[in-house]
Amino acid sequence: MPRSPRARGELTYEKPSLTLDELVARLADRGLSIPDPDRARRYLRHIGYYRLSPYAIPFQQGGPDHLFHEGAAFDDVLDLYVFDRALRLVVMDALERVEVAVRAAMTDHMSTAYADPHWYVDSANFGDIGKHTKLLRMVQRTCEEQLDRSPEQPSRTLDDGRRALAHPSALEHYLTTYGLPDLPPSWLMVETLTIGQLSSVYRNIKRSSDRTAIARSIGLPARLLESWMPTYVRVRNICAHHGRLWNVGLGVYPAIPNSRAVPWLEGEDALPSRSTRRLYPVLVSLQAVLDSVSPRSSWAQRLHALLHPRPPMNLAGMGVPEHWADDGFWRRHLA
Repeated sequence: MPRSPRARGELTYEKPSLTLDELVARLADRGLSIPDPDRARRYLRHIGYYRLSPYAIPFQQGGPDHLFHEGAAFDDVLDLYVFDRALRLVVMDALERVEVAVRAAMTDHMSTAYADPHWYVDSANFGDIGKHTKLLRMVQRTCEEQLDRSPEQPSRTLDDGRRALAHPSALEHYLTTYGLPDLPPSWLMVETLTIGQLSSVYRNIKRSSDRTAIARSIGLPARLLESWMPTYVRVRNICAHHGRLWNVGLGVYPAIPNSRAVPWLEGEDALPSRSTRRLYPVLVSLQAVLDSVSPRSSWAQRLHALLHPRPPMNLAGMGVPEHWADDGFWRRHLA
């Protein structure tokens, strides 16, 4: 049953717009050390005060006046922002591999199991007919928009006889080459989906045996893939919109495996209860999938290189235990 929307607030927003000089002065008045105001203005101009300001909160005393702890400096805030940016890039790398693997697993299994590259057109393969209808409309709209655009640059021959590396997209090629079927085959269809749409299509596949086969191909039971995908959608959206990741409340979290068949943390206290509602179990789940889809990946090493030098505040914000890298789950990737 859908949750009722929350009530709007009752106050009127009346905060004034401030210039860069006024914003720098506000930070300084609250006790933030700013040795080089011109440099601070440059960063505020190109990052934005309201994008940077959440990274100032850990250095504040917590009162309504937003006063800073003694010794807090502008570079402390900037360093946390830069770290979070690097964290998003590392996480996006893993998410890309997982997302691509799910796309491939879905189209490969369903196309071969039903001997039909257009399996997704058949409503019998889906549980919720309304969602299936929306899927077909969405794919149709994507095709129409593709044909409404100017033709993509075709491959051409250079003066010396070599072929220029300019080719139309696969969807462009299908639509301008084939008249039937009206919609593209599955392996093109899945590439038109966002990760959120991909997650929705997977969960709407009717037969549990199909969902199980798709999940198994990336090393997971269906229960976990159905749980982890919405979490990945949320995290990817944060990363794609350059949002704060390191200590944000995600609102949706990955289920914990109850089978040793899925790689997971080995120590009894490796995932404290306070960590289950933070980013850390998402990081563990990503590595668990990478163990299957990209077993030679150096992702864990790059994650360790990023987290190892950080102060306890950073680790605590993500729910990462102090000695996280000592757990056997991570240690085998870091040896």
